[in-house]
Amino acid sequence: MSYCAKCGAKLDKDAMFCSSCGARVAKVTTEEYSVSSDNLIERVKDLLHEGNVTRIIIKNDKDDVLLEIPATVGVIGLVLVPWLAALGAIAALATNCKIVVEKRE
Repeated sequence: MSYCAKCGAKLDKDAMFCSSCGARVAKVTTEEYSVSSDNLIERVKDLLHEGNVTRIIIKNDKDDVLLEIPATVGVIGLVLVPWLAALGAIAALATNCKIVVEKRE
């Protein structure tokens, strides 16, 4: 499920325009990475520093969503601290994780 970059409303999968605000929807591509819990925090930091990431989703082995990090958090460094603390807790509990990265073109 993707969200409008302008108003944050949920978008249909094939929507070209937001049904709430009418803004044009950018094409979203997703990439999935499998990482061990030891490398989870470093990999997420690297992805946030790339700059073109709009959302990062952390999933466990059973594809349950453990954490979602919106793109605006990556821009603001101070707000990132609680997310990294949550990632540390997830890394302590999970052995392997999947990172799903959404990027807008």
